[in-house]
Amino acid sequence: MRPLGKVLCATGIAAVLIAFFWKDSFDPETLSGARVLLTGASAGIGEQIAYHYARFGAEIVLTARRETVLQKVRTNSLCEGKNKRFGLLPKQQFSFWLHCLLPSGGLDYLVLNHIGVTHFQMWTGDVEYTRWLMQVNFLSYVALSTAALPTLEENGGSLVVVSSLTGRIPTPFTTSYSATKFALDGFFGSLRHELSMQQRNVSVTLCILGLIDTESALENIRGKVHLSAAPAPEAALAIVRGGATRAREIFYPSWLQQLCCLWALSPSNGDWVLQSFYNYS
Repeated sequence: MRPLGKVLCATGIAAVLIAFFWKDSFDPETLSGARVLLTGASAGIGEQIAYHYARFGAEIVLTARRETVLQKVRTNSLCEGKNKRFGLLPKQQFSFWLHCLLPSGGLDYLVLNHIGVTHFQMWTGDVEYTRWLMQVNFLSYVALSTAALPTLEENGGSLVVVSSLTGRIPTPFTTSYSATKFALDGFFGSLRHELSMQQRNVSVTLCILGLIDTESALENIRGKVHLSAAPAPEAALAIVRGGATRAREIFYPSWLQQLCCLWALSPSNGDWVLQSFYNYS
């Protein structure tokens, strides 16, 4: 058997064993009345996350760049939710939230989901754009989670960080975006170790997502990628469940976990396979 074949076989066996022994520990009742702050909630995955938390009876504060669109999500969440306590926190009020709301209030889940506008293209040498995207996609995550840690620790809460497969496997057309996601993986993976070593009761769930059928993602990849997109509502539910069960990581679709294992074992064999899914002309 060739080396790659052995790897595939071993990975398949491991996947079967994990599926056999794994038990679903998610209890929706644990989210009833839970206090959640969700960023990037105006569309796409963030919007769907808001609806799931609403259905489970959480108390939610939503934030995003577009306040008018965010208001629509709040209205829809009120219609679907068991709990009628929903708040909005426009982007320009972040500094107020950091300095006033957290020290005096409680928080059980901080779900970091926002991203900057992504250019899905070959590298053009735009260093300023990369610097800006790093600020939005990475440094703001560090700042918000740092501000939230004291109240999360007090309540035995959870940090839920929405990341991407491009933070584990570098892909074409995503140089700047991939850099920000690799940074998230490194920072929050290291932070998880430190919280555990200090016995601080805050879980860190890193969410590794593949291609999801959000409007912005489908527009970006049109004509460039030969892959099927997974449904955003299911991706959002996987994120909510992962945070509630204090999972170390979640992968959606789930087969991404095996893909990452294969890539780590044999990246050179994966290059040509990966590139075959992209249209470069």
